[in-house]
Amino acid sequence: MSWAASITAAISAIAVVGVGISLSIPLLALELESRGVSGALIGVNTAVAGIATVAVAPFVPLLVRRLGVRALLVLAILLCAASLLAFKVTSSFLLWFPLRFALGAALCVLFAVSEFWINAVAPHHRRGLVMGIYATALSVGAALGPVILSATGTSGWPPYLAGAAVLCLGALPILMARGMTPTIHDGEHHGVLSFLLRSPTALMAALVFGAMETSVMSFLPLYGMRLGLGASDATLLLTVAVLGNVAFQIPLGLVSDRIDRRVLLLACAAVGTIGAAILPQLQVDSLPFLAAVFLATGVTGSLYTVGLSHLGARFHGANLASANAAFVMFYSIGLIAGPPLAGKGMDLYNPYGFAYVIAGMLGGYAVLVAVRLVFGSEALKARGP
Repeated sequence: MSWAASITAAISAIAVVGVGISLSIPLLALELESRGVSGALIGVNTAVAGIATVAVAPFVPLLVRRLGVRALLVLAILLCAASLLAFKVTSSFLLWFPLRFALGAALCVLFAVSEFWINAVAPHHRRGLVMGIYATALSVGAALGPVILSATGTSGWPPYLAGAAVLCLGALPILMARGMTPTIHDGEHHGVLSFLLRSPTALMAALVFGAMETSVMSFLPLYGMRLGLGASDATLLLTVAVLGNVAFQIPLGLVSDRIDRRVLLLACAAVGTIGAAILPQLQVDSLPFLAAVFLATGVTGSLYTVGLSHLGARFHGANLASANAAFVMFYSIGLIAGPPLAGKGMDLYNPYGFAYVIAGMLGGYAVLVAVRLVFGSEALKARGP
């Protein structure tokens, strides 16, 4: 089996799915708004997808063993596409909750299983580079979703049909990857939650990144507007953040193949902490502010990919599938918990509290990694040569 061909198939599939997801999420929010649903209820309905991820993730390793990687991924893609079309024909808002749960569950399977596939096949000495390429492809795919949405419009059937078609395209590389996917067999493996004790550095990287990512996406434009920027200039701040994320994935992935990944995770968290903490000291319409956003979000964006690489280097087989499921679950917990914390910070210290909450989350993670590094080194010394 060619590892390069296998990885290409997995990355191609998840990139196409990323396009469909980034198209569907804003589309569904706009659909509900056009139906007169309040912003609070739209938020609650959206949060159901995160709850579905937390609920379904522990069962992903079992599903992989029973169905196999290819079949499970194709079924998840078909469920995503069918759910998207069902939203359009379902007039009852109450029924949107089970539909959103189904969509969230399918997305959980897609990301957990595809990341297991890539991690299992990636060569040890190129794991960081491979995960960097994966994250870059996913980010580029996610950036294309809104572009397609602007072309199809947000009303009627065209955006729904386009989203479903793009999602189904993601199944083609998977179907062509016969004999290229990893397998896991019954045997010794650990439950998903046990990996919080076995690899807290990696799982907390996922949680903190999830919290930071959604907080930035939700509140960075609002932060700019409250400091006097117009709506278009405030939205530009998100573009800068996304570009930073894309720019740093592959370079930091290469670095992670050459040094202790825990040290790199500590460095990323430290840079992000400093970058977030200095934002309130900078003029929001200045080049230094844009540079700080680009650097801080770009570097901390690698917490996810370096954390995944750290898991892939430590675990194999069934344990790797469970570890990847745990990683996605903790990322989703961060998605749910981050925005309320950032929003509360902004309310308490308007608007600078948002930046300080981000700095606090990243700083807390940096302390965790530093403690793990120190005590890990002491443990090795105690064992002797």
